[in-house]
Amino acid sequence: MTEEEAPETIFELTESHLDTGLRGIPVGTCRTSFVDPHKGVHYVGYPVGDLSDMDPADIIYMLFEKRLPNRQEAQDFRNEMIGRAEDMPTGALRVLESLTPSSGHPMDWLSVGIQALGIADTTGDVRSDGLNLIARMPELMAAIFRLRGGRGLIGRPSEPSRGMVENFVHLLGEDGESAERIIRVLRSFLILHMDHGGGNLSTFAGKAVASGRASLYASMASAMNALSGPLHGRANQSCLEFVQRIGTSDPEEVEKFVRTELAAKRPIYGFGHAVLRSEDPRAAALITIGEEVCPDDENLAIVRTLREVAPKVLSENPRISNPNANVDIASGSLLYAVGFHKPAYYTTFFGWARVIGISAQIRDERNARGGKGIPIYRPKYIPVDQPYRRLE
Repeated sequence: MTEEEAPETIFELTESHLDTGLRGIPVGTCRTSFVDPHKGVHYVGYPVGDLSDMDPADIIYMLFEKRLPNRQEAQDFRNEMIGRAEDMPTGALRVLESLTPSSGHPMDWLSVGIQALGIADTTGDVRSDGLNLIARMPELMAAIFRLRGGRGLIGRPSEPSRGMVENFVHLLGEDGESAERIIRVLRSFLILHMDHGGGNLSTFAGKAVASGRASLYASMASAMNALSGPLHGRANQSCLEFVQRIGTSDPEEVEKFVRTELAAKRPIYGFGHAVLRSEDPRAAALITIGEEVCPDDENLAIVRTLREVAPKVLSENPRISNPNANVDIASGSLLYAVGFHKPAYYTTFFGWARVIGISAQIRDERNARGGKGIPIYRPKYIPVDQPYRRLE
């Protein structure tokens, strides 16, 4: 191989990269989204903040097709998704009725529910299975909420023509102003959380399982199990609990609290990010929605103060590369403000959103290399009894 023919060196692996969770090590490409260190998450080139007030169905189309739909395509896609939702396999969610309402975490139920949908109806086509699952998620989510709340599986009839979020809220039995507030928040929440590059744990786990040619449903259940951990998907729950511990929006008291937590070597939830080096635009978008929907909410007042105070304190430590707010600072408080008072469920909303982006990425990887697909994932591990040697 001549020098001109040699592949470009993108990344040089050294011993310091071992046992770091593959952090920052390139392993592939991602067509759905990327994270700019200063401008935040972009979906197919669009800053996610610019998309947050759109119809979630249009963003689903965009992540799958890599462009926004025109008016006719948007209507056709909505009709397609309505049809997929209406074709929910009869009795597919009955398996959830066998679970004790108080058992396990809601994310465990979400994983079981996804597997149940896959057992009932798997086509083997990644696009069809992905869109079927996405279309049926509102009914699955409502079933989890209803059964764990002791209200039974069947309540109101599903009405997919309302829209995904609107149908979920309808199935919960919400109406009037309360329903409108929830819909306003959840539509943007889903869009802001749909995708986040290819390397976050849940997306990577789902794609790794899919690379072995497991079904879309088995892969997605694996992704949800990865998301369920406290270091990944439960951050919004932890941030709400952190905000509630502060208990006041007085700037001096908030600063005192933050300094006390730092002195005790406890985490300051809702700040910092593995990639971002500026404030997360998703945090700004959620805080703006909070000011619109529930401007007098006490927890969100604390969030606004934290957003101003904590970065100043955190930036005093030169080892902190990003002292700014991330998306989790406001998401839990916003969900609480519109009526979801059981934080254990917050990660299921995160999971609902990520089902969309991960499905699109699995489809991309299955179609890669001219239709051959990405090879089965198999990272190399170095035996501990042998010195590490960089291969030339």
